[in-house]
Amino acid sequence: MTDSKYFTTNKKGEIFELKAELNNEKKEKRKEAVKKVIAAMTVGKDVSSLFPDVVNCMQTDNLELKKLVYLYLMNYAKSQPDMAIMAVNSFVKDCEDPNPLIRALAVRTMGCIRVDKITEYLCEPLRKCLKDEDPYVRKTAAVCVAKLHDINAQMVEDQGFLDSLRDLIADSNPMVVANAVAALSEISESHPNSNLLDLNPQNINKLLTALNECTEWGQIFILDCLSNYNPKDEREAQSICERVTPRLSHANSAVVLSAVKVLMKFLELLPKDSDYYNTLLKKLSPPLVTLLSGEPEVQYVALRNINLIVQKRPEILKQEIKVFFVKYNDPIYVKLEKLDIMIRLASQANIAQVLAELKEYATEVDVDFVRKAVRAIGRCAIKVEQSAERCVSTLLDLIQTKVNYVVQEAIVVIRDIFRKYPNKYESIIATLCENLDSLDEPDARAAMIWIVGEYAERIDNADELLESFLEGFHDESTQVQLTLLTAIVKLFLKKPSETQELVQQVLSLATQDSDNPDLRDRGYIYWRLLSTDPVTAKEVVLSEKPLISEETDLIEPTLLDELICHIGSLASVYHKPPSAFVEGSHGVHRKHLPVQHSRSFEWAASLLLVSGPAAAMDQPHVIPSQGDLLGDLLNLDLGPPVNVPQISSMQMGAVDLLGGGLDSLVSLNTHILLLMKAKGLEISGTFSRRQGHMYMDMTFTNKALQHMTDFAVQFNKNSFGMIPTSPLPVHTPLMPSQTIEVSLPINTIGPVMKMDPLNNLQVAVKNNIDVFYFSVLIPLNIFFVEDGKMERQVFLATWKDIPNENELQYQIKECHLNADTVSGKLQGNNIFTIAKRNVEGQDMLYQSLKLTNGIWILAELRIQPGNPNYTLSLKCRAPEVSQYVYQTYDSVLKT
Repeated sequence: MTDSKYFTTNKKGEIFELKAELNNEKKEKRKEAVKKVIAAMTVGKDVSSLFPDVVNCMQTDNLELKKLVYLYLMNYAKSQPDMAIMAVNSFVKDCEDPNPLIRALAVRTMGCIRVDKITEYLCEPLRKCLKDEDPYVRKTAAVCVAKLHDINAQMVEDQGFLDSLRDLIADSNPMVVANAVAALSEISESHPNSNLLDLNPQNINKLLTALNECTEWGQIFILDCLSNYNPKDEREAQSICERVTPRLSHANSAVVLSAVKVLMKFLELLPKDSDYYNTLLKKLSPPLVTLLSGEPEVQYVALRNINLIVQKRPEILKQEIKVFFVKYNDPIYVKLEKLDIMIRLASQANIAQVLAELKEYATEVDVDFVRKAVRAIGRCAIKVEQSAERCVSTLLDLIQTKVNYVVQEAIVVIRDIFRKYPNKYESIIATLCENLDSLDEPDARAAMIWIVGEYAERIDNADELLESFLEGFHDESTQVQLTLLTAIVKLFLKKPSETQELVQQVLSLATQDSDNPDLRDRGYIYWRLLSTDPVTAKEVVLSEKPLISEETDLIEPTLLDELICHIGSLASVYHKPPSAFVEGSHGVHRKHLPVQHSRSFEWAASLLLVSGPAAAMDQPHVIPSQGDLLGDLLNLDLGPPVNVPQISSMQMGAVDLLGGGLDSLVSLNTHILLLMKAKGLEISGTFSRRQGHMYMDMTFTNKALQHMTDFAVQFNKNSFGMIPTSPLPVHTPLMPSQTIEVSLPINTIGPVMKMDPLNNLQVAVKNNIDVFYFSVLIPLNIFFVEDGKMERQVFLATWKDIPNENELQYQIKECHLNADTVSGKLQGNNIFTIAKRNVEGQDMLYQSLKLTNGIWILAELRIQPGNPNYTLSLKCRAPEVSQYVYQTYDSVLKT
């Protein structure tokens, strides 16, 4: 007989009977009683009153009974914390049982009892289990540390359990290694800034060794951990990729996706012209295709991930487009995903196949799918210019079917094709106008009205067509009303004599009879424009429209990079970062792809677009010299060159190029304001140091006629190893006339190359329009760290130890501050006063500061009351920085 009998009883007074049975002398009776208790607990009955009786049953050698008692304990310990302490001795005893299964069971249950009072008693048993001779016990104990950390993080750190976990990474058993990695990863998620895993080449090698031998879920933990590692060079990245690649052929799709994530990240570090890079791309294709032969739900998850991969590296699957052709029995959610990927992979080489498929889909019975298929034909036309004519022809064939929703979707799509290819396909307007009466959806009506208004001069009866829409103006949706208002104003500007009455009618309807503020405002603007300055009205309303882009639905690049780091997780299915849907995730560490520093700037330079036909032959493949960059800074605007007076490096720190005055800045540590104008993009900004971190605060203004996307920033190698800590945080398109402010965190762990001048930084900002270069002189005080104050004795000994020839003297002129004010101002910039003396009426300030690269600078500042000129003596083991430290003193004291 099965255990189902325990769930069928409906007796009353059951608790009393169970109590008696639990205290029975016979083991079998007690076991039966515990099973009945667990069954009652499972169906929702309250059996907490039996707690002491069940706990008494723990003293047994029977593993099955012990498991049942532990299950009861886990369920009721939180509601009965005082009684749960009774079980502590049994746990401690079981942790020393000769049977490893019982030791592991005890430690697992300990981790699941979330009661503060008990946790402190469990530290010693847990410590022993972490060093147990049996690997099964050690791997269970590793997971228990993570659970205990969730209850009492401070205690876990104080007891040294985190160090024990790190030691387990070197364990001889692969499953222990995998569980240690899983536990450390989980703990580090709640402490995003801590380096708990301490990933270094030695640890990585241990993880890769364990990868081949542990279970599939252990492999996933290790692969996820590997994906957080940043190899020091392309050689190490290639070595890791070679050892991870065999996981691509694993039967578990989660292992495959985790391996793909690691390889996608490390591809960033491999040179694109290498044989191994191309081989790896070919190896990534088959496992992704294989994922599409699973269940529909698995296919959907795989397709969402493939969608990201195709956006990042379309070359991986460019030969596999047939795999994404829709099958008749695919669920709708799989069909729509396949359709989206198919369009992303469409190219001139395969467009004929794609269009044939899409035309077939447009005759299906599923209305939503048909609409998407028709829309996809339009996206093909916009993406592959050579196919536009064929796409338009296909759309006209679909319009001839007279199927209402197909016709309406086709008209919406054709409007976009007109926007992309103006003055090319207008001959089909007559065919579109024939279907005017059948349009009943707002999108289609608005599209048709836009076409009539835009090409009114080519349509003889344009006024009649628009007037027919005007009859039911107040019944239309807001979208149609706004489009109709603009279309009639366009018609009036093109045919003023024939449509004066019509335009007055629509303006009256929009301004006097409408409750919609958007419609009313637009009506008033048009009315005033037309009545005061018809020429300007024509320039505004009939202005040339920016061409639309095919990839408006692409994920923003910085978000895409972050999602690539989350392949195989829920974020890759939602296409949202974890911070957008994980509750309490404000502390989640944002991931980003590694930057190949050795080639990063050369890559950016190779993208530079030089205007003019002759210049195309001379595209620079290295960063321009500083002089050229300053030329870019001043002369790349769309307008005539601007004459800006030359600014020396000494003056640069105190000049405000925006004209607002440095005093208006909030941060005391902000000095340089940089300005770059080119091709409609204007960048201004400052460097600042806040709470021990460096930032490049920038303002981007779009003065072009089209939106800007795909923003990225890179620094050339520089004297202080400055690199951006994260991608440029521009997550949405920058629309025309829009301004946004971004704060880019910076650190100094990048490659170092001595620049001339030393504080010169060469920057490249990329977007969908171009790559823009500029050079800026960094105020040195952003490198002054907060722990730059020396002890007096150390200062004295260091001053004597530095050779006298390293001492340099400077004059700070026209400064009218007393010694205390000077000391306070400098301390705000991390220049610390060690001592102050008065010698023969002169105030002598002895100061120290430290740079991020560990260089100490010692200073003596002499201030003579009544004399506006100060004498600054600087001593440093690297005297080449003294000139720039002097400039900082001069700048800080005069602003």
